[in-house]
Amino acid sequence: MDAINDFISSALPYTEWPMFLLLIAGGLFLVIYSKFLPYRYFGHAIAITAGKYDDKNAKGDVSSFQALSAAVAATVGLGNISGVAIAIHDGGPGVVFWIWATALIGMCIKFYSCSLSIMFRGTDSEGRLQGGPMFYITQGLGQRARPLAIFFAVCGLFGFLGVFTANQFTETFMSVVEPSSTLFEMSELNWKWTIGFLLAIITSFVIFGGLHKIAKVASALVPFMVAIYLIAVIVVMALNASQVLPSLKMIITEAWNFKTVVTGGFWGLVIIGIRRAMFSNEAGLGSAPMYHGQSRNDEPIREGLVAMLGPFIDTIMVCTFTAVVIILSGAYLEDSSGIVMTLTAFERTLFGYGDDLLMLIVTAFALSTLFTYSYYGVKCLSFLTNAKIGKFYNVYFVVMIVFAAVASLELVKNLIDLSYALMVIPNMIAVLLLAPKVNKAATAYFKKLKDGRT
Repeated sequence: MDAINDFISSALPYTEWPMFLLLIAGGLFLVIYSKFLPYRYFGHAIAITAGKYDDKNAKGDVSSFQALSAAVAATVGLGNISGVAIAIHDGGPGVVFWIWATALIGMCIKFYSCSLSIMFRGTDSEGRLQGGPMFYITQGLGQRARPLAIFFAVCGLFGFLGVFTANQFTETFMSVVEPSSTLFEMSELNWKWTIGFLLAIITSFVIFGGLHKIAKVASALVPFMVAIYLIAVIVVMALNASQVLPSLKMIITEAWNFKTVVTGGFWGLVIIGIRRAMFSNEAGLGSAPMYHGQSRNDEPIREGLVAMLGPFIDTIMVCTFTAVVIILSGAYLEDSSGIVMTLTAFERTLFGYGDDLLMLIVTAFALSTLFTYSYYGVKCLSFLTNAKIGKFYNVYFVVMIVFAAVASLELVKNLIDLSYALMVIPNMIAVLLLAPKVNKAATAYFKKLKDGRT
């Protein structure tokens, strides 16, 4: 495992700057090019999500709300709980500001990419309607761009594994339950193997049921688990109200600390924020368009507006609350990272039982994320081969859950960072080149909306 980690670590620096330029510079271009249009119709996006504009006769497999729930299930999870803790550990409180900045840009990126996922849909080898980066690359840019789609799909075979989730769930269980003190005397490694196998078995029951089962479970779990988590952090902030504003102030002031001790200095701080924000909301990655491309919706702009809400929910809201709890508890000052830091913060601020509550929340987050991630990988393998072979990705997926349970956090984190950075490159190139088509469709859609014809 050390050799694999060393190889991945050596490759990461070569992918960071292309990712940075495409995600931030490209995202800023889209914000300006759109004339801030997605943000101006935030209320309309909520109305669409609520089902006000649903068309039962439209093509697709799931509702826009189910697609958003599934996409959010993959992003609102351990990335928001342990990912934020890792970012603060690596870059200090100021890194959260750059997570915010990336998320705001990400809202516009998701608007464009998920509009394209409806605009350019294709069919798989079994004749089922499909959407996502592979399809808007090959149909929007033409077959000459097929190598970009293949590159994206190959990277997705690794990037869409549930390794980070499985790893951090295992760490949560080991920290809260302390298996060594239970009646079942096993070594730490054997406990990790056991947890990995149990996660794999539970995940199998859902993912082998296909998209409909995943969407049904996600749309039931996501609103409930997000609500419980938000109630918990709001209680913590209410009990420590005097520390909330100082915590937010620290985030903003430390974001511009040019004397930061973070490796890589100020730009290292910014890159950490971008990296963790992309892991949190996956804007620019190309994952969300795979779900939104399945929506029962024939209007691309509507779907783009629904998708835009994702980064707002999982990053602007959930990540901010997590960061504030970590900072006001003082947990960020200790030499811990990932889920352990967040567990410490909750235990200190919720009467000593916060870590147990977080364990329940993390269980729901982990399972919903694993359910939804498997579908992304199936679509990547189906594109590279065919729909029949693509289903075998789930077997590979559950095997890797077991591997992740015993792997180191450093290896898992580096694997995800490298895969994500590589996936951003072909996806963002396609989104930027196809942006004029989205603008043209948006002009027509909002004219119809204004005339009352939608």
